[in-house]
Amino acid sequence: MKKSSVHVSQPKYVQLAQTLLTEIESGIFKIGDLLPTEFELCEQFGVSRFTAREALKRLVELGVVSRQARIGTTVIASKSQRGYRQQMGAVGDLYQYATDTSLRIDRSARETLDPDTARFLRTSPGEVWLHVHGRRFVPDNPLPIAHTQIWLAPPFRALKGLAGNLHQAVHSLIEEQFGEQVFTVEQEILAVTLDATMARELSTHPGAAGLKVTRFYLNRRGELIECAISTHAAERFSYNSVFKREWG
Repeated sequence: MKKSSVHVSQPKYVQLAQTLLTEIESGIFKIGDLLPTEFELCEQFGVSRFTAREALKRLVELGVVSRQARIGTTVIASKSQRGYRQQMGAVGDLYQYATDTSLRIDRSARETLDPDTARFLRTSPGEVWLHVHGRRFVPDNPLPIAHTQIWLAPPFRALKGLAGNLHQAVHSLIEEQFGEQVFTVEQEILAVTLDATMARELSTHPGAAGLKVTRFYLNRRGELIECAISTHAAERFSYNSVFKREWG
């Protein structure tokens, strides 16, 4: 029996939307300009009508264009007004996410794990881990896109560089300073309602919709190196992935 593998790839409409967004941000299309029609996009990029339509729909969702019958698609902003859009295909994309954004470290402390936290981190009570709190920002936007908690396993709790604004993935710092590489990332995504504390951290109102992304970073031996829990304000973040099966 042949083995199957699953990987994530970027759909064509996402690629097309990103191309058009880049052209808008670079000034090729200015505010007030009309974008090519769906038919023209099909011709220019060799894509289907569905791909062209979905790409334009994404630009509307990002707040950079508006669409009107008999008029077309008009550029209304030179940059996305809706926060950060993450596209995931491999562990390497996590490095890109950290580079595209900045993590502002608010506080960190060593904490002795109670039974509930130890169970969550798949370890034993009494261990002392480093617990980091911060908020993640995108350029030119004063509002945070996420509040992030990071737990670092005891061997890495002396990690240097966790201060101020961090533009590098924490697990890449671990690799640089300790030589420990991430081999597997387990991810859980949960829709949540923001409580008063989290709403204050994200500069929004209690009861607002949020997206909670928990990632467990494991080494080749299956040991937990780091756990990151990021709670996003829903209107400032979206997550996109497409899964395909290949036989070989």
